[in-house]
Amino acid sequence: MAKTKPGKKDLDSYSIKGTNKVVRNGDCVLMRPSDSNKPPYVARVEKIKVDRRNNVKVRIRWYYRPEESIGGRRRFHGDKELFLSDHYDLQSAHTIEGKCIVHSFRNYTKLENVGPEDYFCRFEYKAATGGFIPDRVAVYCKCEMPYNPDDLMVQCEGCKDWFHPSCMGMTIEEAKNLSKVVLNSSFC
Repeated sequence: MAKTKPGKKDLDSYSIKGTNKVVRNGDCVLMRPSDSNKPPYVARVEKIKVDRRNNVKVRIRWYYRPEESIGGRRRFHGDKELFLSDHYDLQSAHTIEGKCIVHSFRNYTKLENVGPEDYFCRFEYKAATGGFIPDRVAVYCKCEMPYNPDDLMVQCEGCKDWFHPSCMGMTIEEAKNLSKVVLNSSFC
């Protein structure tokens, strides 16, 4: 078992300065970027430590936004999508701005109301290689794109597959007014 270095102590929690929020190991947090024009970074706290000078540090595992990955943002990526990376870091706890929730993809799609603190993750990301786990996901519609929870899709009552209204020649308003969809064989 690894020992803690002299003068360092593990903490169970850390109170975010200026708030009443408490961070614990396993919590997801928003980290202040060096450029104030950028959105906060998202990370998962792995460990909280304090040194003999009372400096609190957090060992974190970074989440990447799609545009920060080697492949960039794609049409099927949701606005609140993140990738859990294999990139770990040690940061000052003072750079934590707040807490957030990173849901599984399945749980995110079941949320009735998505708040500003809600994100989702369906991939792990290998930062050095740009690879993903899983490397494949189910595709839908005739455009054969993975599901984007920000886009409306309608289910065909006949084949039970899911389609984007635009791929079926429908407007979003027309699709929202449907009680059920039965497509002709050219779609299914």
